[in-house]
Amino acid sequence: MFQATALVFALYVAWRLIKPLPIKPWIKWLLSALAIAATLHHYTVALFWGSRASPEIPAQVIMILGWAFGAVLLATCLTLITDLAGLLMRVLYKPAGQVLLRSPTLRGVLGIAAVSLSALGVWQAVQVPEVKFIDVKVNGLPPSLDGFKLMQLTDLHASRLLQGPWVQAIVDKTQALKPDLIAITGDLVDGTVKARREDVAPLQALSAPKGVWVIAGNHEYYTQYQPWIEHFNSLGLRLLLNEHSIIEQGDAAFALAGITDKSAAVHGQPTPDVAAAVAGIPVGMPIIMLAHRPDTAKESAAAGVALQLSGHTHGGHILGMHKIVQMANDGYVGGLYQVDDMQLYVSYGAGLWPGFPLRLGRASEITLITLRAP
Repeated sequence: MFQATALVFALYVAWRLIKPLPIKPWIKWLLSALAIAATLHHYTVALFWGSRASPEIPAQVIMILGWAFGAVLLATCLTLITDLAGLLMRVLYKPAGQVLLRSPTLRGVLGIAAVSLSALGVWQAVQVPEVKFIDVKVNGLPPSLDGFKLMQLTDLHASRLLQGPWVQAIVDKTQALKPDLIAITGDLVDGTVKARREDVAPLQALSAPKGVWVIAGNHEYYTQYQPWIEHFNSLGLRLLLNEHSIIEQGDAAFALAGITDKSAAVHGQPTPDVAAAVAGIPVGMPIIMLAHRPDTAKESAAAGVALQLSGHTHGGHILGMHKIVQMANDGYVGGLYQVDDMQLYVSYGAGLWPGFPLRLGRASEITLITLRAP
């Protein structure tokens, strides 16, 4: 479905944007062919170099392919908006509608805008994320834990695009803030342990007084789930897979729980189980849930969770298009939400899947969360 939709986008761009351009026919054919090739590159790369989840090609090539794919996607959106506006204006004021629908110059401007915005989006996607600072009130949090600092890292997507030095920069930023606890909410890697061993090695340097905790995201299941779980353990990362741990500080405590991802179902692994994750937690103790996808928020709230930390959405990648991602994730795409009596924070994530390396208006982040007693 993904490839078929992308192909339709390319054909639409060829028909409505490239065809009207005042250029030689052979150039139109070439641009149309390149647009189609760009939308099919995930399939082509997966055939010969790695997989769709983890293209094993140089970072520069991933960026070029992402730029081309993004240009087609943005050109589709810009052209479609212009065409719809043209149809409306043709009813209200025909000359203006004709310009919007038929002007070769306008089509050229749209093409240049799409190409330029896509280049900017790729550049933004590969930057080391800035730290976002937020305070979150946690129901039931003991006053002595007010000010507890929790660093959330999510969606690192270590890959041929986002390699070891990039991961190291995130580790350095994290350690400089001296958080009390570090929580990584899934999608740490794209690729096999053999391919990514050096890229994730910097994670071994993460440390915090109350531990470095990890859950699995959907991408952990795409390649070698069990070897990755074992490797995370070897790096000193403590996993929460439908389970919890009690975090104590002096006489106060809270429960840190974590669940698996629903991708587990097709890989023969345990599926998310909120009830199992919180089973046995003392009544009245505040619970912080780590869940890769935000769409488990209602279930977590019903189970008495005070705060859920999630990622997965990448903030929707592109401002405007984030509405589509929001609809696919029960209305959650990024930021702080109130879900019944529970707070939900959805991070935009540090990295992203190398198959769509674009960010426009949805900047990457690593998040220092200061817990506040009500």
